[in-house]
Parts: sequence; structure tokens; C-alpha cells
Amino acid sequence: MVMRPTSVLASLRAAARGLGAAVLLAALAASAAARAQPLDSIVAVVNDDVIVQSELDAQIDLVLPELRAQGTSIPSRAILEKQVLDRLILERLQLQQAERLGIDVDEATLTESMRNIAARNGMSLDDLRATLTASGISFASFREDTRLQIVNSRLQQQEVLQKIRVTDAELDRFMETERDSLIERKEVRLQHLLIALPDSPSSAQIERARGEITALLRRIRAGESFSDVAVANSDGRRALEGGDLGWFPIAEVPSLALEPARTLPKGGVSEPIKSPSGFHLIRVADIKGDGPAPISQTNARHILIRTNEVVSDDDAKRRLNQLRVRIAGGDDFGTLARAHSDDTGSALKGGDLGWVSPGDTVPEFEETMDELAPNEISEPFESPFGWHIVQVLERRKQDTTDELLRMRAKDVIRMRKAEEATEVWLRQLRDEAYVETRIDDGGDF
Repeated sequence: MVMRPTSVLASLRAAARGLGAAVLLAALAASAAARAQPLDSIVAVVNDDVIVQSELDAQIDLVLPELRAQGTSIPSRAILEKQVLDRLILERLQLQQAERLGIDVDEATLTESMRNIAARNGMSLDDLRATLTASGISFASFREDTRLQIVNSRLQQQEVLQKIRVTDAELDRFMETERDSLIERKEVRLQHLLIALPDSPSSAQIERARGEITALLRRIRAGESFSDVAVANSDGRRALEGGDLGWFPIAEVPSLALEPARTLPKGGVSEPIKSPSGFHLIRVADIKGDGPAPISQTNARHILIRTNEVVSDDDAKRRLNQLRVRIAGGDDFGTLARAHSDDTGSALKGGDLGWVSPGDTVPEFEETMDELAPNEISEPFESPFGWHIVQVLERRKQDTTDELLRMRAKDVIRMRKAEEATEVWLRQLRDEAYVETRIDDGGDF
């Protein structure tokens, strides 16, 4: 079997910065598979499909140089095969689920996505083809892998992400405890408490210092002033100032305190940090930074036609084109939305979606909406929910800091929930499938 040369990866990174990581990995794996000697032994049965040894080997050929480049210890062959095979099985299950649900990508959408990938890297589509070919990557395989990534994204959007809700209570709790994490930090004011260790300390001395710093942290978290505790107990040079180290630009924070300075909220105190000089506590006394920049919001309305066993894509597009002609002829958009839209939530309001912020809608909808001028109506377009026409009514800049922070907090909470919900969904997908693995224990590399 031919190992994937690391120079291919380096070349691709240099020539195609900004390509989606999942798409790149899939493309590189496909290229490695194409160069690998085909083996017909089956390593896994996934419902009615199989994964063969050559596919597994190709993925391992991809993973090994990445692990080595990161300085990661290489596990045994058996462990690596199991981990890589588990990932392949999950990918296969998702593609099978997408097929059952009729989720696919038409040629026009795929071509547009390929053009966008090229444009993000400052290339034309022909340039992208030449770059991939020069790196040993099949353009056809890359195109197919891009299609599969879009399918997978639509599947997760439909099955997981659109079901995630963020409550006002969750937002309130986040804003109370983690609001500072939403601000881009420029400077931080730090306090420091040190329990010193002698040169070449004994195990007993280390444990005694560890116990002392832990007890002091417990007192601070119980409500005692950090400054008071530092004055009385710290071995640091600024103990008499309550451990106050002053203000630091975030780029100049000492390395020992960098992680707490970047992540702790105002008033937060780190866990004990050990260094050759002793055990430290770091407190973020204050923060200076920038809140989120004003964002552009769009007031829009739409009409949705869902496809099903009876309504085809062509049917949906034809109906929407007819409605578009009627609107251009003077019919009221809101009246037609109430009568024809399959989005029951907005149909009752004449298709009105209210003020929409970036990230509130799926990418296909947002991209189309952003291209429209006020009062312009789009051509019919497809999203994971079906086919739409959308009209932009007006736009505004939203610059209320608290409201913007709540919007950002909502995105953070949604992303956290999405990660957990996706893991649960993938486990359920596997639990409900027939999966049989057939790999033997392997040796070390």
C-alpha cells in the first residue's frame, strides 16, 4: 500500500488555505484510497453496506502523518484501526440516513459551492482544479466529497440543529455568569498569590504547599477578599498590594497567567497553578475590551413550499414562480403567504419573519436574502426546509450592546447544545443500526 506523502498535505495547505477541514480530509482520504492497492476483505458491515480494508487503510494513511506532525504519540495499530473505523461507520450511517430522507444536492448548488471554495482561496474553479491535480488530489473525488459534506450538513440541520431551542432563563444565566467571555479582551488587571517552594523541594514540601494554596483558594471562594488573603499569606513581591499586578495588554500577559487572563470572568480566580517557584493563584480583577460590533439585521418575509411524495422540486418551483408573477402583477405578498406557505408559523403573519440577524436562518436562506435589495423578491431557491421565495422589506444596523451580547450568548449556547445533541443523535443512529466489525488485533507501527 502507498502511504500518502506528507508533501501532498503541505502543498495542499499552502495552495488551498481556507478550504473546509472536513472536505479536505475527505478529499485526501479519497485520493489515498485511489492510490492504495484494492483489498476486498470486509472490515465492517453497516446495515446493507460494507466498509473494506482498503478504505480503512486509506484513512489510516491520512491520520498517521497528521498525528506525527502534531507530535502526538502513535497508538497501537489495533487502537488506531478501531478509532478510524468508528469514524467511518458514523459517516456511512449519516449518508444512509440522508438517502432515506431524500436529502441530496443538485448540480447547480454543488457547482456554486465549488466556486465559493475556489473564491475563498483567491482562485477560479479552473485554478482550484489545477491546484488539486498538482497535489495528487482527484478533482472529481474532491467534488464528490464536497457534495457529501453539504448533504451531511443538511442532514444534521434537519435532524438536530433546527430542533435546538434556547430559553430566556438560559440566556439570563449565561449573561449573569459568562457575559465577560463575549467581550474581546484588550487588557486585563491581574492579582497574584504565591506559595513559594525552595529550590529542589522534597515531596513533603510540595504537598504541604499544595495543601496551603488549596486551603487559601477555598477561603477566597467562600467569600474572603483575595487582597486580604494575599496580604497575609502570599510570598509574591506584590503581596502588600493585595497581589495587584496592574494592567496588562492581553498580548503581554505572562505565560503562567495567560489562560486565566483569557478565559476567567471578571472576579474569577484560577485553580492552583504549579511552577518551579511554587503554587500560584491568579485573579482577573478587571477587564477592558470591545463588545460586539453593530450587526446588520434584515426584516424579511417568505413563502415556503415543502416537497414530498406528491410535490416534486419542479412542482414547488413552478408554484413559487406563479406566485412571484402574481405579486409582480399587484397581488399582496402577505395574502398569498397566508394562503400558500407551508411555514405555518410565519404564514399566519403573512410570511413575516421579523428582524433576522446573521445566523438566525440556514446558510442557503441567509445567502439569498443578503443579496436582495429592499422590496426585491428572490427567484425560487432551495434550503433544507424546501423551496422559498423571500422578500426583503428593510434593513437596519443594530448597535444596542446588551441586545447584541444576548444574541451572541444565544449563539454560544446553541453551539454548546448542538455539540451535545449531535453526539446523542449519532449514538442513537448507531444504536438503531446493524453494525458488525471484522478487524483483527494489529501490532504497533
